[in-house]
Amino acid sequence: MEVNERLQQQINFILEIDKLKNVYRQSVITDGSREENDAEHSWHLAVMAILLQEYANDPALDILKVLKMVLIHDLVEIYAGDTFIYDLEGNKSKAEREKRAAARIFSLLPKDQEKEFRDLWEEFESRNTSEAKYAAVLDRLEPLLLNSRTGGHTWRKFNVKSDKVFQKNAHTREGSVQLWNFINDLITDCIAKGYLEE
Repeated sequence: MEVNERLQQQINFILEIDKLKNVYRQSVITDGSREENDAEHSWHLAVMAILLQEYANDPALDILKVLKMVLIHDLVEIYAGDTFIYDLEGNKSKAEREKRAAARIFSLLPKDQEKEFRDLWEEFESRNTSEAKYAAVLDRLEPLLLNSRTGGHTWRKFNVKSDKVFQKNAHTREGSVQLWNFINDLITDCIAKGYLEE
């Protein structure tokens, strides 16, 4: 079968990103039976982006751009691994590891798509645009929802305290004040239920 070079590069990328299904996160799915993988997390964020768009601070944000961001934001973890948000040591080298991984994974694409994906990933990481700020809200809300449904599984496993959870989620108000209020109430409720220690 003869395939043009551009299509072959795209197919190679599609096959390579299948590895995201084997990158496991610290959060467990709502029934508590197993850890969530990065591909599932990205899919969940994409659905959330569409459902919760009305709560974004910027009603004119580009939802397609948000969808692209949430679907590719963790592809770097194929090579860099998933760094737990509360892992102080792992987070020291995270930015550099992920930057190298971004160069590697996106270089598999044709040049125009390599630039587009790299730019979207960098925009997500910088959180300087309405789209990136909204995407960041979703990226924080999803594991909070999983923790709230699993009795604080990940927080208890790593002895995470409520002040750290509030601190790591405070930025969400930049993307959605309404979702920040929900997050704040959710964390407070988890404290009251004993899922999260003060």
